[in-house]
Amino acid sequence: MAKNPLARLLAPRTVALIGGGAWTDAVAASGRTIGYTGETWRVHPTRESDSTTRYFRSVEELPSPPDAAFIAAPASEVPAIAGSLARQGAGGFVCFAAGFDETATDQGRALTRELVTNAGSLPFTGPNCYGLVNFFDRVALWPDQVVGAPLERGVAILTQSGTIALTLMFNHRSLPIGYVITVGNQTRLAVEDLIEILTDDPRVSAFGLYLEGIKDAGRFARAVAKARASGKPVALVKAGRTEAAIQAAATHTGALAGADAVFDAFSRDAGVARCETLSTLIETLKVFHSGGPLRGRRIMVVGASGGDMAMTSDVSRNLSLEFPAVPESIRAPLQAAVGARVTIANPFDFHTYIWFDQPKLRELFTTLFRADYDAIAFMLDCPPAERADTSAYDMPIDEFILASQGSATRAAMLASLPETLNESVRERCLAGGVVAFQGQREALEALDLAAQAGALPADQPAIELRRPSRTGGAVRTLNEGEGKAALAAVGLPVPRSRLVAAAQAAQAAAAIGFPVVMKAVSASLAHKSDVGGVVLNIRSETEASAAATRLAALAPTLLVEQMVTDGVAEVLIGVTVDRQFGQVLVLGSGGVMTELWHDSTSLLPPFTPARIEAALGRLKVARLLAGYRGKPAGDVPALVAAVISVARYAETALESLTELDVNPIIVRPLGKGVVAVDALIRLLEDR
Repeated sequence: MAKNPLARLLAPRTVALIGGGAWTDAVAASGRTIGYTGETWRVHPTRESDSTTRYFRSVEELPSPPDAAFIAAPASEVPAIAGSLARQGAGGFVCFAAGFDETATDQGRALTRELVTNAGSLPFTGPNCYGLVNFFDRVALWPDQVVGAPLERGVAILTQSGTIALTLMFNHRSLPIGYVITVGNQTRLAVEDLIEILTDDPRVSAFGLYLEGIKDAGRFARAVAKARASGKPVALVKAGRTEAAIQAAATHTGALAGADAVFDAFSRDAGVARCETLSTLIETLKVFHSGGPLRGRRIMVVGASGGDMAMTSDVSRNLSLEFPAVPESIRAPLQAAVGARVTIANPFDFHTYIWFDQPKLRELFTTLFRADYDAIAFMLDCPPAERADTSAYDMPIDEFILASQGSATRAAMLASLPETLNESVRERCLAGGVVAFQGQREALEALDLAAQAGALPADQPAIELRRPSRTGGAVRTLNEGEGKAALAAVGLPVPRSRLVAAAQAAQAAAAIGFPVVMKAVSASLAHKSDVGGVVLNIRSETEASAAATRLAALAPTLLVEQMVTDGVAEVLIGVTVDRQFGQVLVLGSGGVMTELWHDSTSLLPPFTPARIEAALGRLKVARLLAGYRGKPAGDVPALVAAVISVARYAETALESLTELDVNPIIVRPLGKGVVAVDALIRLLEDR
């Protein structure tokens, strides 16, 4: 393998198995299974040597410093063993032992600190991890079954769960796997470290991850960017979607941007395929291994079954895949190939009239690959090879694979069920660069995710996290007038207004000019509308006096401001601070639509005009901004500028800002600008 800081650990020529009895016996067996040809040394303080196995009493007794070690000793003994390995000059170790930070106890935390100190700069995975398998170099530091074969190129599976690692290794889907590495507590080596290092291994085609948490979001973002730039895309499953990430928040922004929504935003902006299930993860990795992300979403599905084609349309209805009509340029030759009784469409049921006509099938598939689709999938479920005659299926499959060769359009076989694409077909597809999909839903999800990953522009700027160094402390909420003043200072348009005592409100309204809006102002009134703290469309001094009298019961100070009457749409602009990723920009439908539509999207920095405009385009409110049913289009350029102003304020207040909510900002017709009519800012108080 290519030279890297983990070369000795991942591709050792000498291995020490320390402690553990049955566990280290299993590791020795896995080494034999995979065909490891280096030396294996056993270390145990009391086990007796026999005619086949010699036991050393300690690391110090070993013939030379081991390249890699597997530690299955009691947790209390692990720090001392790590220290011995470091002093002897070992290459690294797997800490299978548990009982460290994951216990959330003082004893566990103390053992972790001691382990880190004693290990020095020695690389290690774990604690509380299952080990690693390197199919490229035939190495298994793994206390369980090893299923797989040596290969020249494949994906790297990195997980925090040993069971998930086993599950992925046990797949019967012909996914070429080169590495399986578990990281456990990620005390020394985290997933981001492994991505960064293994990206330089030319044998790795893509990365598949199972995550429960990220150790360092900044490094993770940089590692993913490096992998993507090297043509090694990342697909992952991250646990925690149903965790109570949305807690009581002072702003709409805080409620909309839960931790899971932020990770979704990161995945989208980093070109990472976030999968819902392990099945979809495997199918997505097949796409990535066989040619990387898709260049677009234009898909053709073809098969000899109307039911399959109907199912394809139904199953993909909530995905972003596109099924463009068959272009005119190939309709005539397609019709000639399949006959006049077949309707040309997409998805395309070509019936079975030509199933045994090899020249016609070749003409059909060759013609399809001349069209400008991003991917063509031949949908076919095969009988079990061990119980049926599959010869009637072989010729059409071979013709499809042959027709795909040399085409810029990606090719896939697609079976409705995971078990109806036998291993022989899968291996033929893999050899021909054709993705062998197993399971209709996960296959279509994989195509969708691969298209999303491929849609990321080549010049997309890398994510640059804004993370405050200060956390915790007392929080002060600015009143609306203070919040608007702070934002107006960085260029956010706000209405003409006056902050006055209730007795002066009617006079202030007349000075501003009717119609006006009147609001009760108090730091304790975060959501004024909920308690009747806002009066709209006040058109006279008499109405203003009555409104002021009523609002005075809520607060002695009132904000009187110009009312905007020509709004096209209302938008929310917010900033919240995620524990791992730092400042997050949130855009959504504003006003009463915030709760009604649940229409929002999150964005990580850099906050460029192009990325902001693209984010606005993902919202339901984008239809209003574009001019809906004859209504004027909104001033999107002014809205983008307003978003940038809010982001600029957030950057200047990085160390103190906890939440910011501009809701709504009223978007006026094109050329007339936008106006922020409400704002709430929460800041950490100075120490």
